[in-house]
Amino acid sequence: MTLAAILATSALTISCIEEIQPQSSTVTVEQAANAPGSYDNFVNAITSSLCGQFTYSAPDTDPYDFGYPSFFLQRDVMGQDIVPVGDNNWFSTWYEAFTYLGPTNGRTQVPWTYYYKWIKNCNTVLQMAGENPSADMITGAGIAHAMRAMFYLDLARMFANKTYGLDPQAETVPIITENTKASEATTNARATNEKMFQFILEDLDKAEVELANYQRTDVYTPNLNVVYGLKARAYLTMENWAKAEEYAKKAMDGFTIMTEAEWTSRETGFNTPNSSWIFGLTYKSDDPNILLNDADSSWGSQMIIEITQVSKCGYAANYGDPNLIDRHLYETIPATDFRKKVFVDFAIDALGTQADKLTALQAYSDYPAAVYNAGMSSSYAHVGGLEVKFRPAGGPAGHDDQYIGFTVAVPLMRVEEMKLIEAEAAGMQELARGQQLLEAFAKTRDASYTYGTHNEAYGNTSTSAFQNEIWWQRRVELWGEGFATFDIKRLNKGIIRSYTNSNHMENMRFNTQSAPDWMNLCIVQTETNYNTACTNNPVATRPDGDSPEFQW
Repeated sequence: MTLAAILATSALTISCIEEIQPQSSTVTVEQAANAPGSYDNFVNAITSSLCGQFTYSAPDTDPYDFGYPSFFLQRDVMGQDIVPVGDNNWFSTWYEAFTYLGPTNGRTQVPWTYYYKWIKNCNTVLQMAGENPSADMITGAGIAHAMRAMFYLDLARMFANKTYGLDPQAETVPIITENTKASEATTNARATNEKMFQFILEDLDKAEVELANYQRTDVYTPNLNVVYGLKARAYLTMENWAKAEEYAKKAMDGFTIMTEAEWTSRETGFNTPNSSWIFGLTYKSDDPNILLNDADSSWGSQMIIEITQVSKCGYAANYGDPNLIDRHLYETIPATDFRKKVFVDFAIDALGTQADKLTALQAYSDYPAAVYNAGMSSSYAHVGGLEVKFRPAGGPAGHDDQYIGFTVAVPLMRVEEMKLIEAEAAGMQELARGQQLLEAFAKTRDASYTYGTHNEAYGNTSTSAFQNEIWWQRRVELWGEGFATFDIKRLNKGIIRSYTNSNHMENMRFNTQSAPDWMNLCIVQTETNYNTACTNNPVATRPDGDSPEFQW
């Protein structure tokens, strides 16, 4: 779908409007605005549509079509920290990158479809609210402005071929607002980083005013903390260190860092909001992603391996291929760092018998047989590197029934991310202050932490040892939460997949000296065909075989 096609449809689907049943299957914005309660329904749809539905290709049930968390994996496997091992991993396209992510491939349409549909939801609310929202519409307008900013911030970082800090004039994506006409979408050029981030910050400024008095009941809608956190992310990317530090501090107000017990909990680990979650989403039992396709089109199917053979479902758990932590990253995590406890030790594979391995796996799970099966029943045929960071929901019942186990919440913003933004931003202004903040954070994870032990450059040496230390903490703390590509591009880091004892797939062991060009997503060809002002990124060139092994 092109942006012109989206805009040309002025009518809205009635799925968000339960109060009226028009003769046709669509209603206009004016009709929607007059339907009792419709505005609130459209506002709710902005966040409720983040997950649980087949937004890209319904009625098909593609296993990667499960909403916002799918993009975590799409981005993270492009780097080195997540290994989508085996031949049956549904995210191997993004791991292999290159040709299959060219302008004519269906996978390229996925982010374009998702993000611009989400943006359209925001634009609809803002069009209904008007320039000066009334008291009963102002909160909805604030939610729409905040979420639209989040979506464009993601798009800018995914599609720009150079991050803001490297080139403010690099092109991102076309901007579509509530005032954009369909005729304008056919000659709508990609906004530069400078123009895009100005637009993002303007939206966030409006959201800050509109949400000033909003008191939410859960973490599934944005409030002022989320607005501040989004500003912190934007300013971090812009390398406006003072502002990034300021807003990261504001975002953390009222939230506390996760304890070891919360981080490693075998029942609620990264499936239930806690005091560190600033923003999140949740899968529900009546979501199409859960009800259809044995719940295999869901975040849980890809990331939760502790599903027993009673249900025999879950791609990662039973009949697909799991996602692993990069072996080198794992080996750089000290044994004294509690975050290492959610990744299975590679040494277990060397144990002699299945019984020995099952005994060893008890250190990671109350369901060691399920963990063993996840690794050994796949083409991987090992257990080392498996993750149990993301646990099933619902207690014991959730381990036997994926329809319960996969109805998890997923974090979108945590206070730990803000702590690390604050530390990096402070250190780029005054090294000693940033180092102090970094050490304070790191010691909450590893009381034995010593500054200077995690500063590998990964090819590019343009960043300081301090930023390398921050990057390592972000890689471990936020593993699997969708930040890998953004950080690699922002810091212009290389990636290292080829090294001695690498667990990356053969023929995918590529090493680069800087951020690889396959992280600059192509725009789908149908858009550039109809939008004559829209340029495109070149298709990435596949490296010629595995790189020589990197020597650490």
